[in-house]
Amino acid sequence: MQRRDCFQRAAAMGLVLAGLSPAARAAVSQADAGSGIRTALERGAVFAVEQLGRSDGFLGNDKVRIPLPGFLNSAAKILKATGQGRRVDELVTAMNRAAEAAVPEAKGLLVAAARDITVQDALRIVQGGATSATDYFSGRTRPTLQTRFLPIVQRATEKVALAERYDAVASKASNLGLMKKEDANLQQYVTGKALDGLFFMIGEEEKKIRADPVGTGSRILGAVFGR
Repeated sequence: MQRRDCFQRAAAMGLVLAGLSPAARAAVSQADAGSGIRTALERGAVFAVEQLGRSDGFLGNDKVRIPLPGFLNSAAKILKATGQGRRVDELVTAMNRAAEAAVPEAKGLLVAAARDITVQDALRIVQGGATSATDYFSGRTRPTLQTRFLPIVQRATEKVALAERYDAVASKASNLGLMKKEDANLQQYVTGKALDGLFFMIGEEEKKIRADPVGTGSRILGAVFGR
């Protein structure tokens, strides 16, 4: 709770700029607005990493839990009906544990991206859509995070004997048009879903601030947006 409050208070200086009158806006320097957004981005990223990069961060969260993709998820239901549910659950658990192990790798890169933001980027973010900050993060960091996550996911999934079988079945399913080609490799699939979950959580935090700035407890935000 304290971390979220800190994140929200840090966003105040940047978010308020979008709603102030020209005269009031002049009293809030662009440098202060940029500093506020940089701090808010950093706090939001750290919060998301800490929520996901722990035991059950993915597996215990219905919004980001990684399932088997498409065709295989449907096939898993049949396997469970034939008494092979334990093996399916083992693979799904391993997939989510791999994501949980990889996510902490994102912290340093996200924090660096937040600190490197320009004043112009900060202004575009506060005046943008509900997930402008998250989109900024994704555009700046996703390719590099993909590269960093992949070997961690590989090491985690290699411990599960079903991983190779997944790739074999998924490859055939992909050739038959039953699933996306990019989902045919277990490690790449889990890596992509781990990144999706990370940016989803950052986006959820951003939307909460934009939807309820008064709830931040900031006097100036309450005065401007509480009407």
